[in-house]
Amino acid sequence: MLDLNFVRNNLGLVEEKLRARGVDPAGLLGDFHSLDAQRREAITQAEQLKARRNELSQQVGVLKRAGQDATSLMEETRSLKDRLDELDTKAGTLDEEMRQSLARIPNLTRDEVPPGLTEEENVVCKCWGVKRSFDFTPRPHWEIGEALGILDLERATKLSGARFSVLKGAGSRLERALIQFMLDQHGEVHSYTEISPPFVVNSRSLFGTGQLPKFSEDLFRCSDGTEFVPGEYRENDHWLIPTAEVPLTNLYRDEILEESKLPISLTAYTPCFRSEAGAAGRDTRGIIRQHQFQKVELVKFVRPEESNAEHEKLTRDAESILERLELPYRRVLLCSGDTGFSAAKTFDLEVWLPGQGVYREISSCSNFEAFQARRANIRFKAAGKGKNEFVHTLNGSGLAIGRTWLAILENYQQADGSVKIPEVLWPYMGGMEQIVAED
Repeated sequence: MLDLNFVRNNLGLVEEKLRARGVDPAGLLGDFHSLDAQRREAITQAEQLKARRNELSQQVGVLKRAGQDATSLMEETRSLKDRLDELDTKAGTLDEEMRQSLARIPNLTRDEVPPGLTEEENVVCKCWGVKRSFDFTPRPHWEIGEALGILDLERATKLSGARFSVLKGAGSRLERALIQFMLDQHGEVHSYTEISPPFVVNSRSLFGTGQLPKFSEDLFRCSDGTEFVPGEYRENDHWLIPTAEVPLTNLYRDEILEESKLPISLTAYTPCFRSEAGAAGRDTRGIIRQHQFQKVELVKFVRPEESNAEHEKLTRDAESILERLELPYRRVLLCSGDTGFSAAKTFDLEVWLPGQGVYREISSCSNFEAFQARRANIRFKAAGKGKNEFVHTLNGSGLAIGRTWLAILENYQQADGSVKIPEVLWPYMGGMEQIVAED
């Protein structure tokens, strides 16, 4: 969420940044302008009435001391009190409506974010690794996995419907190996603290990271709660997490952190659940886009002046996993229109998939600046400053497990149908060096 006074005092900049995202400022800020004007008018009227009430109180005192009747002035004072109570209630209601209006405004992208409205206008920053040359036609992961007997999409559909998968045997073990490998790397090598958070959160948590109210249709809500109403964020309703970013960031909601503890770096493995409401017809084959998938997440809480450098560091931590696995990838800086609602700047890491002949996103690493911290009220006590400041939050996938799994199948496939296992994973696979079809 943006700061109210910043929006009020920098409307031109806010409108410019919204247009860069492809958002109509009039449509989004219209309510804000109107509500702000009404709120200011209510406050002005209240101040005038308070001045009149004070004046009447002094007059009443003078009359009483003189032994004269002050009944009419006292009645007017009581009338003013009733009117002031109405104005206070109105101002409070307008404050809440303004807060809800403010909550619908996306973050402002940083100046170095390139202009553009679609992913075609994203900028490739670097490429790493050498794409493997095959002496046969490489196959997509769904063909490889089903032929090896380690991926069963048909039975997954029977169990749960479309966009679910069942991994079997060595395929299931490879998934588990990737989870443990990533947690070990981020915990032991990159010094993130490992967390095991709940997989179910309340709506206050989803508001804090920016999923609510805008993206409610992309989430799975549990039926134990009441109907979701935008603007009402509770602690006793439940939603399945779309990413571990939500519980990790909200660990410190409504808290003041010690500056000496910053930066705080957290990692977690969780399943993730997304309805994919806005992705109908996209990536329908294989396990690219699933309702349930596994992910290792990275989250940081940092000082504002260090967030740009920490964003680079977090991105490099995610890249290091791809490099250890020797999977070719590229880093892409998202343009303004492709940058997520809460992010000020995002790097996407895209892994090369030879079976499909495309790069696919495997991690998004974002700097949210103070946007999430303001929504979740996460502050720190800055040395030498009179008031607390909002931290900056960062997050990125380190990595998406399913997409790493399928990238290994496509990049390490062999002509005989088997799949070599990256050497760094051999200890996690019990010494297994390749996956072959079971008899």
